[in-house]
Amino acid sequence: MTIVSPRSATLLRRIDPPKWPSPRGYSHGMAGMGTLVFVGGQIAADNAGRVTSIGLIPQARQALRNVRTVLAEAGGAPEHIAQMTWYVLDIDHYRAQLRELGVVYSEIMGNHYPAMVLVEVSGLVEPGAIVEIAATAILPVVGSSSSLGAPPCP
Repeated sequence: MTIVSPRSATLLRRIDPPKWPSPRGYSHGMAGMGTLVFVGGQIAADNAGRVTSIGLIPQARQALRNVRTVLAEAGGAPEHIAQMTWYVLDIDHYRAQLRELGVVYSEIMGNHYPAMVLVEVSGLVEPGAIVEIAATAILPVVGSSSSLGAPPCP
């Protein structure tokens, strides 16, 4: 199986039920066919594995960069992400910085908004980490021409 380059068109389809409120900054669901890539939880660690930044915004920026780096190693790009889970130590602090987080997200991931989950936790794997981000991506297969318009996902 060959994986397409990150610039190839993705076969992901957003699933946002028409009678539901329009999501802002995420999708209600995503469907796709291809090679699955599971990106384990990424924190704001540098190349030596140390958390070097303080604060939610700089840590989110580095964690997103780390997600993007892992995805690139698999031949993927942000537009291939189908689902993303954010773990934060303080959900109220996250909510208070939504505007700034949106800017950072767009800077690193562009205008692709996968299905997202936000979970408040009591601790993360590394001391000093205040956000951890995991993702699942679907990379299209070279030569794939299937349409996601039909049949619908079960």
